[in-house]
Amino acid sequence: MLTSPDSLKSRKELDAELGGAARAWLDEALAEAAHDAARAPAASGTPHPEASPYASPSWELRFAAAGRHCGQENADSVRSLLLVEAHAPLSSVTRLYEQGTAAERRAVLLTLHLLDLGDTALPLIEDALRANDTRLVAAAVGPYAADHLDPHAWRHAVLKCLFTEVPVAAVARLADRARGDAELARMLSDFAAERTAAGRPVPEDLRTVLALTAPADEGGHPAGPTAAPAAPAPTEES
Repeated sequence: MLTSPDSLKSRKELDAELGGAARAWLDEALAEAAHDAARAPAASGTPHPEASPYASPSWELRFAAAGRHCGQENADSVRSLLLVEAHAPLSSVTRLYEQGTAAERRAVLLTLHLLDLGDTALPLIEDALRANDTRLVAAAVGPYAADHLDPHAWRHAVLKCLFTEVPVAAVARLADRARGDAELARMLSDFAAERTAAGRPVPEDLRTVLALTAPADEGGHPAGPTAAPAAPAPTEES
């Protein structure tokens, strides 16, 4: 099952589902994250006098343990809450992604748009889009990618979804970014032609995205859909 940012649970929803011990653990974890955020270095970048450059904040250890204490079905949501509560800086986000399991990486990717990181976390998105794990690919094409990927990288992210059969419904702001994108339409048509020539079916999601690339008409409505290449007609030799 692929997780999207929209499926993350709020603190109120988690409190309603978790048992007493899990709620207590979450309370402590979020308090540690908030405490670390309050002790964060000033804008000047001066480190806190007690901070060690080699020590990870205690909430980062909680991040890894979220599934054990709150259940795997709640782990993404708990980890996302921790990142937000800690106002996680790029150093923490990068460390948790690079050292984490696939599930921990997914939680980082799902939360990037909620953190004040600008485009500095793009290397994490780019890394996930190189992966073959469809859960990471789906998480990587969320709101953060929609806001920060340049057109070239975003088009290839859409194609990655088609290659790996990640539903394009996972791509945030797909209609907005695809509208009128002639280059994306060309890439999709080429991909469809290659599939057809190889005797392979053209994914329905490709037709969906191709239709979205049509420029808007004067009233701001999408124009008629662009047709994907049809399968070649059989010949006498076939």
